[in-house]
Amino acid sequence: MYKVVLIDDEPIILEGMSKGFDWKKYDAQVVGTAEDGNEGIEVIRQKHPDIVFTDISMPNMDGLTMLAALKSEFPKLQVSILTGYRNFDYAQKAIRLGITRFLTKPSKMDELNEAMEVMTKKLKETNAKMETGAEEEGVANNFIVQNALTYIDAHYKEKLKLSDVADQVYVSQWHLSKLLNRHTGKSFSDILNQKRIEEAKELLKDPFYRIGDIAQETGFMDIAHFSRVFKKMVGVSANEYRNQKKNN
Repeated sequence: MYKVVLIDDEPIILEGMSKGFDWKKYDAQVVGTAEDGNEGIEVIRQKHPDIVFTDISMPNMDGLTMLAALKSEFPKLQVSILTGYRNFDYAQKAIRLGITRFLTKPSKMDELNEAMEVMTKKLKETNAKMETGAEEEGVANNFIVQNALTYIDAHYKEKLKLSDVADQVYVSQWHLSKLLNRHTGKSFSDILNQKRIEEAKELLKDPFYRIGDIAQETGFMDIAHFSRVFKKMVGVSANEYRNQKKNN
């Protein structure tokens, strides 16, 4: 039996779909519901569904990033969007991320039936499913990595942890770590330190910035930590680097 999860911030929609649709017709059963994206992802991690119907216009949620997260972390998952957000460009982006159907509210029963027919067919076609999964998965993975790198670039001055970035892109820490390593060849810590050191090198060109100020400005806990990382990555101390640039 196929397991289904429904995600929507309108309780009436969740109840209507849970009780008003003939899931047994497709050998399916609703095993969980959620009223926001973060809760929905947790339900998915707990229940391991085969099929998800989700809204993407919920508060405090980046819909496309959530969709990419689902297809990246759960590549075999069949996902259909159910939303009142009518935008062709948005729908095209969602489909490129591997979404099966883009349904606008209020959806007709025949549209839901058609979506279920397509999703259950894909689940049955194991070989085709694996090939397709390997591909939008690729698109979804790229989407997640780029969003993560953009977030790191914008927040490197903060006490940034892998879990902070993972929360922003709706995937687990373990999955994000794997994706970053696969796509960049570097760990999260290396990516973050590289960004911080590149910014520090720019600040060192200004003689009015003290080393301690630069360490704080680029997000390091203290000057000792900054000095260790700088020498390890650049090969010389921050003062030596500054003097080299001054002499040049």
